[in-house]
Amino acid sequence: MSQIWAPAQMATFAKVVDLNGFTAAARALKVPKASVSRAIAELETALGLKLMTRTTRRLKLTPAGEQLLPHCRAIVEAVERVRQRAAELGLQRQGPLRVLADTTYGRVLLAPLVPRFLERFPQVPLEVELGEPEREAEFDVTIRAGGEVGADRIAKVLGAPPAILCASPAYLQKSGAIPATPEDLERHELLMPDAGAGPIQVLRLANGARRAELSLRPKLAVNDPALLHAAVAAGLGIGLLPEFLCRAGIAAQKLKRVLPDWTPPEQAPLCAIYPAALAEDQRVLALVDFLAANVVPALKG
Repeated sequence: MSQIWAPAQMATFAKVVDLNGFTAAARALKVPKASVSRAIAELETALGLKLMTRTTRRLKLTPAGEQLLPHCRAIVEAVERVRQRAAELGLQRQGPLRVLADTTYGRVLLAPLVPRFLERFPQVPLEVELGEPEREAEFDVTIRAGGEVGADRIAKVLGAPPAILCASPAYLQKSGAIPATPEDLERHELLMPDAGAGPIQVLRLANGARRAELSLRPKLAVNDPALLHAAVAAGLGIGLLPEFLCRAGIAAQKLKRVLPDWTPPEQAPLCAIYPAALAEDQRVLALVDFLAANVVPALKG
């Protein structure tokens, strides 16, 4: 056996003992159980010592195993310290991470998360700009709806915003009737995202196993969720909006859900886009993983 593998086998031995089983150790190490068994057998052969005995219920260390276990655990701890330090060096090795975010998503979703990220990763300075994604080639990470990218870029889905139908109380009072069925929407002014499909848009709704599909001519179709939200708040009609944009207005009773039992399709997924050349950049991975862990709870409220 080549001695270069002994440290890895010693770490495997410590993992088996700490998790009290070969199966659990294999799961934690993300390797086949047979690889764990082979590592222990080769370690025992190399050392010329029996380290443990196995029964169907438990593991029992031999006297030699008990004496060597603390040293094997020290190897695991040393490897972890090396991994953490390498990650810190990777986070520190370049200047500010340049981030471009879609204006609406940036203000509502990204802005509350930036201070938390800087607290968690103080060694990663950020330069954040809100604007249009056409300039994303100039940035390390872009946060935008839709994951269409070229071969030289990577898209990580952060979450798909749930959508709702809502309107201002003033509009509903003026219209004379709150919609009770999807078909009632045809008698109302509709404000919808611009799907680029012409003057007629198809709205699909679901209520459990029930489905509804309506062909509607919206009063306003716009590709900016913030502008759409402003039009709904101004009382111009019933809008199809990301739920997170309406949350504060509904809580303040400035907006009211329409057909709350009927669910529109989710909006285009929110994605983090970055160059494939930065796929191993620890700063990029730290930000993208942080957003992936925190954006979904924000979207779901």
